[in-house]
Amino acid sequence: MNAGPGVRREHQPGYWYGDGPVPLASRLLASIYAAVTGIRRRLYQSGWFRRSHPGVPVIVVGNITAGGAGKTPMTIALVERLRSEGWTPGVASRGYGRADIGAAVWVEADTAPAVGGDEPVLIARRTGVKLRADRDRAAAAKALAGAGCDIVVCDDGLQHYRLKRDIEIEVVDGRRRYGNGQLLPAGPLRELPERGALCDFRVINIASMPTANGSAGAAETGFGEWPMRLHADRAMPIAGGRPRALETFSGHRVHAVAGIGNPERFFAMLRGLGIAVVPHAFADHHRYRADDFEFGSPLPVLMTEKDAVKCAEFATDAFYSVPVRAELPEAFWISLLDRLQAIDGSPL
Repeated sequence: MNAGPGVRREHQPGYWYGDGPVPLASRLLASIYAAVTGIRRRLYQSGWFRRSHPGVPVIVVGNITAGGAGKTPMTIALVERLRSEGWTPGVASRGYGRADIGAAVWVEADTAPAVGGDEPVLIARRTGVKLRADRDRAAAAKALAGAGCDIVVCDDGLQHYRLKRDIEIEVVDGRRRYGNGQLLPAGPLRELPERGALCDFRVINIASMPTANGSAGAAETGFGEWPMRLHADRAMPIAGGRPRALETFSGHRVHAVAGIGNPERFFAMLRGLGIAVVPHAFADHHRYRADDFEFGSPLPVLMTEKDAVKCAEFATDAFYSVPVRAELPEAFWISLLDRLQAIDGSPL
């Protein structure tokens, strides 16, 4: 059964990013969560829990909120820039959505998403980078270093303290930010905002979002924050064929499918191009089946790349993937590369 227009199969309570009251039970669980995560963090900081470094620079890309903020496009952009600067990057990922999350696997472009995870498969297809999916990211980083990578990019690993890192990049949803500012499950935060302030770089995903009057509004960046725009200009037929300019859908109705942390960001991007969106939001990492797309009207189907990697087996000629490209100021890359050159061998 499909999600239906505008219906969200998610587990994010409305009060996370709204003004609604937080249930007492959630507030009590958040207090327990805060105590447990705080003790864990201090045990790593004090040396009671062992940490591991692969012997090559490690850059962690992550966030302190549950759900998507734009980490995967940021990771892809980072890999491509490092490669253009002469590095041989590898990516370490937990690989959410894998059927056997306990198994460590090398992920390649033709790896099934159920085996490698949807985001790792997407990264591998876009970049061709060596990618290791392992719930133990420290072990994944060592495997990558052993495979010839001279720098490791850890996709979504700010809270994986066992892996020592040299540079941390926090990615923030520019419109939703930290929501109600409370820890899970009372709010969307994995850690308190002070943790984000400790990161070397804060990248703000300023993709347009709809405002109260229905128009598109761009998020703002503050002092010390770097803007990231997600640019899309083409649609790729999932079943094969020539790319189609995304603007050719302008003025036409389409089914828009997104199973990401913030589906509305994808829908807003399409609306900003003048596309009439019939939205279908699914839970993050949703495993699609053909009957999920029984929408009742024969319109083109546009979906995120992350969703498309899981739909190839049953995609028709009406199914399109919309790749996005992260664009950051040149000054950001200069600052990041300068920081890499200054690494003195003492990881965080």
